[in-house]
Amino acid sequence: MGFWSSLKGHVFLDVIAWEEQGNDTLVYRPPVHDQVIQDGGKLVVREGQSAVFQKEGQISDAFGPGTYELSTRTPAIGSFFQSIKYGLNNPYKGDVFFLNTRIQRDQKWGSPGPFPLRDKKFGLIKLRAFGTYSFRITDTVKFIREVVGNNGLFSADEINGDIKRRLFDKFKILAKAGGVSYEELDMQTDEIREALVQRLGGELLADYGIQLTGFTILNVNVDPEDEKRIRRVEDIDVFDSRFDRYREMRQMDMMDSAVAREGSSNQMMDAGMGLAMGQMVGGMMGQPQQQQYQQSAPPPAAPPPMATTYHYNGAGGQGQFSAQQIAQHVSANRTGTHNVWAQGWPNWQNWQQVAEIANLVPPAPAAPPPMSGSHGVEQYHYSEDGENRGEQASNVIAQSVQANPNGRHLVWKQGMAGWTEAKEVDGIKAHLNAGPPPMPPAGGPPPMP
Repeated sequence: MGFWSSLKGHVFLDVIAWEEQGNDTLVYRPPVHDQVIQDGGKLVVREGQSAVFQKEGQISDAFGPGTYELSTRTPAIGSFFQSIKYGLNNPYKGDVFFLNTRIQRDQKWGSPGPFPLRDKKFGLIKLRAFGTYSFRITDTVKFIREVVGNNGLFSADEINGDIKRRLFDKFKILAKAGGVSYEELDMQTDEIREALVQRLGGELLADYGIQLTGFTILNVNVDPEDEKRIRRVEDIDVFDSRFDRYREMRQMDMMDSAVAREGSSNQMMDAGMGLAMGQMVGGMMGQPQQQQYQQSAPPPAAPPPMATTYHYNGAGGQGQFSAQQIAQHVSANRTGTHNVWAQGWPNWQNWQQVAEIANLVPPAPAAPPPMSGSHGVEQYHYSEDGENRGEQASNVIAQSVQANPNGRHLVWKQGMAGWTEAKEVDGIKAHLNAGPPPMPPAGGPPPMP
């Protein structure tokens, strides 16, 4: 059977185009069953679209808006068909993908559940946040290769789930790092948006070929129980402020009346009496109201501050510990490495850079004074000619070196980088260089008394 006979019953496509029915479809692959493209056909790409060919596992360059002749005379198309060893002089039966490159606006995001935030005014509270974001496909070839695969139809909902999860994770980190009251989050919208678009935008572009073009915070809600506590604190502050202002105004009115009264025998005394009366009236009026208010709605006791838990990596192992526990690790091994990290920090830090830990570490004990008339004695792990001798004093090791000068003498103690020749360690060289005690003067013994 000849080649053209095998194509009987197929439909030859003269024009390939995509007439979109909605804005939420990101990728569309025209059905090619029993359809082939012949030399001289047309590819029509409209504004806000891009198109790529796929054949034998290879993807062509992206074609932007315009009309292209499906011919080997078109450079980009011709180079693609040459790469797959298939010319358009024969009918082409492969896949054509159209991609929507317009901005996908008004995509909703929100916290799947309440997340904790340490508010600088009200302590630890739980919040929910909601907003919108927008994105567009900028690298169509990467998007086809990494996301779409061989799907014939791909909508925005299929990629939104991963974008929302990444958005919310970045938002939590930025909100906690701000160190502000939840009421000030709205005022930080621009800063959070710029930081989030910068951080997450690079990830989405590298992973999927997507550009994050916008992000907004529409609403921040407090957990109902936390909201009740916040309202009680705010009501108490407002009542105290208004009552203090009323008492001040009442005292000033009484003083003005006493000074302006004519015929008084002692105006200054009247003014003093007016001030005293104002204080007395203010006390009589204010004290019962405050007591009544406190009895009806007593303010709850502020919860104790939660101790910060740090991630620890160092000589004491790995894990999550309090500042006191990490200070104990440092005290037990002052020469070792002790690094810590807490939520919201960009990098690990040495324990000395964290004031909460550094303040709990007691000062290092002072070194003992040198021994009078002799060199200091230190303990080392000692190996002689490959045999482990255990811990030995520096003067004893020096004697072993003198007794076996051609042997291999290695020592190590806490703080040294590794096993070292005993002759090269200062604490042992001092004993080697000390020499024997001086001989008594020549002659016989001193005369008897």
